[in-house]
Formats: sequence, C-alpha cells, structure tokens
Amino acid sequence: MPRSTRTLTRRRRRLLPAAVAGVALLAGASCSSGGDDVTLPVFTAASLADTFEQLAETFEAEHEGVTVEIVAAGSSTLISQIEAGDDAAVLATADEESMANATEAGLVGDATGIARNQLVLVTPAGNPAGVTGLDASLDGANLVVCAPQVPCGRASLELADLLGITIDPVSEEQSVTDVLAKVTSGEAGVGLVYTTDAQRAGDDVEVIDVPEAVEAYVAPQIATVTGSDQQDLANEFIELVAGQVGQDALAEAGFAPAE
Repeated sequence: MPRSTRTLTRRRRRLLPAAVAGVALLAGASCSSGGDDVTLPVFTAASLADTFEQLAETFEAEHEGVTVEIVAAGSSTLISQIEAGDDAAVLATADEESMANATEAGLVGDATGIARNQLVLVTPAGNPAGVTGLDASLDGANLVVCAPQVPCGRASLELADLLGITIDPVSEEQSVTDVLAKVTSGEAGVGLVYTTDAQRAGDDVEVIDVPEAVEAYVAPQIATVTGSDQQDLANEFIELVAGQVGQDALAEAGFAPAE
C-alpha cells in the first residue's frame, strides 16, 4: 500500500483549513517507519501544540525507536482528518464538546480531561487601537476571533452571551494560533485568544483580561483513536500527559488544572 504523504519525523505540523484539509493529506498505511522503529501520530489542538512538542521529546527519550509525530490544528479540522482516514493514534481537543463529537462518531475511546483554559483579549505591543475590553473601545479596532465551529470560537460566543453583547469581528479563523498570528503581525488590532497563547506571545502582545472569561473556560481532553495499531503506545502517551510530568508542563504553559 502507498505510504502517507507525511514524512515520518517528529515536528509540529499545521494542517490546512478544514475546507481543503481532507484532500491535502492521504491516510497512512502504517505507523511503522521500517524495521523496529515506530511513529506515534498525535493529533492535538493548536493551543496544546507547544506543550505536546515538549512532552514528545520526553516520551521519545523513554521509548527507544519511537518517534512522536505532532499534528496540530483546530479541533474540528483534526476530527475531520481522522474521519477522512488520516493516520492518528491520539487525539487531544481543546474542549469537551469537540471530544464529545469525536466520541459520538466512534473515532475515539474514553476521554480524559487534562486542563482548563480561558480567553483573554490581546492587541499588538503598545495597544495602538487603545482597546480597554469587550466594550465600545472595539469599534474600528479590527477584532479577530475563532470561527464558531472551533472551541475558541464557541467560548468567544459564550463569553459574549455572558456579557450580553454582540461581537462583530472582521474575520473568523480556524484555530486560535491563526487569531494570534493576525494580532502579532498587526493585521488585526485585537483578538480573543486563550491565556496560554497570550503567554506564549510574550512581549509581542498586550494582554487585557476579561474577568467574565473564567465562566466561559474550555477543558482540553485527550483519548486514543479507535482502530489505531498503536494502542499501547497511545495509552502510555496519555498517561504521560495526564501524569505529573505532563501536568507540570501544562501548568508552565499557563493551563489551569482539570476539574
């Protein structure tokens, strides 16, 4: 059978938008890269990608001959890729609803909650638009948010409902990293991203807390992918993420503990 178009080396991979992702990558015939070497494909929400890259290195150091391939995108895009037959052993979503969708579709086994995350406003360094919050200061500021079908987009709508306001973005992106990129590049004057993404951006952004966001948090989940021939390794990777080493890495990235 033909090999996947993905080269089997560990790195973070940004998938294409959902509209074209299904035809962009072919399903892999096997996780093995030949001989005794094995590749473990881990599909993770973009907000978790940096932490999972770090944990992948730890996992590889403890499992000789194993390469962890991190594939990162918006949760809905990842689920679409798995439904289309792309090769995955582990799925980590940014919220419970996305994982529930994957469970209902029969794509994953039992899910484990691994953290919590919430939204903040970010502007380019110096806050040139003078944004003060989810208020009238957003007028003309070129607000960018996530699309409603992805977790950060659902959380943005929930937050707006809590505040009794209507948000009017100039664009809706397929992942939180795309929102952050538009802000840090100056293409957008303000964006709604996760606390962890704001922390990762550092001095490239100004952070404006939205107190009500604590009520509109998301809860990342992780599960093995049904039918993967790497179930044992997948379970061990999940144990790493859910265990002390993984929890310490998530906390360092700005995630709150799972409830």
